[in-house]
Amino acid sequence: MTELNRLSALDAARQIAAGKISSEALVQACLERVRAREPEVRAWATHYPDAVLAQARAIDQAAPRGLLAGIPVAVKDVIDTADLPTQYNSPIYRDFRPRADAACVALSRGEGAIVFGKSVTTEFASRTPGPTRNPHNLEHTPGGSSSGSAAAVADFMVPFGFGTQTGGSVIRPASFCGVVGYKPSFGTINCAGLKHLSESLDTIGVIARTVADCALLVNATSGRTMPGFSATLKAPRIGVWRTSRSDKASSATLELIERSASTLARRGAVVNEFTLPAEFDRLYDDQPLISGFDAARALAWEYKQHPELLSDHMREQIALHAAKPRQPYTEAVQRARQRRQQFTQLVADAGIDAVLTISAPGEALKGITSTGDALFNRNWTLLGVPCITLPAGRGPQGLPLGVQLVADYDADEQLLLCAEWVRNALG
Repeated sequence: MTELNRLSALDAARQIAAGKISSEALVQACLERVRAREPEVRAWATHYPDAVLAQARAIDQAAPRGLLAGIPVAVKDVIDTADLPTQYNSPIYRDFRPRADAACVALSRGEGAIVFGKSVTTEFASRTPGPTRNPHNLEHTPGGSSSGSAAAVADFMVPFGFGTQTGGSVIRPASFCGVVGYKPSFGTINCAGLKHLSESLDTIGVIARTVADCALLVNATSGRTMPGFSATLKAPRIGVWRTSRSDKASSATLELIERSASTLARRGAVVNEFTLPAEFDRLYDDQPLISGFDAARALAWEYKQHPELLSDHMREQIALHAAKPRQPYTEAVQRARQRRQQFTQLVADAGIDAVLTISAPGEALKGITSTGDALFNRNWTLLGVPCITLPAGRGPQGLPLGVQLVADYDADEQLLLCAEWVRNALG
């Protein structure tokens, strides 16, 4: 019999609705896993077991129930919660309590979800990491900035969690931890109550162990259509893009892309080469330019009032970008707008459902002083298009490797159906 904490969110919700299991039993199983593993993995910034159990018991007695009734969810600690501290991994906000839940938290609670705790983030969802470790090998990073959500899901502490992505902060940690990470189209999940780093780029996404669980949480909090995963899935049309920066990826990652493309073709997908014109290369440089300019202004109060409580890296970056003129930023935003329109046309001309490409440069790095490089994600984040990473193999150190699928803006349902077909085809 499957341990309850290993159930998918969708399976658990169905069993709770059918009266086969209780939310309390599910939560107890998750709490037992946390007690066993949290001292090593350190996925949680704040976690109150008694309060979580109380929520579960209340859900078991409630009627009617929502889509997420009784299911525990991790909430990245840059997303506000009224009943738990929201600290942004910064001493400036130690024990800070917002007055209200963020929109995504309020909506998930409205559907019966149980906020299991606040998962560790990097400082303000930027570079400086927290204490979380990769559950596959504790000597390695889980990635960031959605470190805690990725680790908690991968280690079977909760079935899914919220993350955020400004560069690669959903896709990369999900790839490093061997789970599914889904960054929906920009603006899909309302960002009210999110501590912004870059309003131009910040996107709330989800991390889970299945594609369907990612779709479920986004459906419940955004109203996007829940794809028909139970129907016979149609073999997709895939465009393989190896990127102009493939020299920055490990040989294992490059081999995985080739192997995955071959496997998908053998299983019936239409697989062709896909290329982006040279002007798309500018996105790699424009994303950090935009992000840095935005962050220097978003964190102006923290920089002016408590500079000594910022990390050295954050303080230096704010000073650097605060001094820059606006014109290069404006030009970068205009170029991104042009590339978005161009990408839509290129995808349509190629007749593809999704682009198959690299999720992360390779396996999770050893040590936790760096969360890795967002190189293979930040261009897609700037385009605002939906992306999903799927676990697809292991590297030479035995750690997970993922492949990324990308679709045109607002083609989220298509992307999720394609991802589920690919997941099945890759085994």
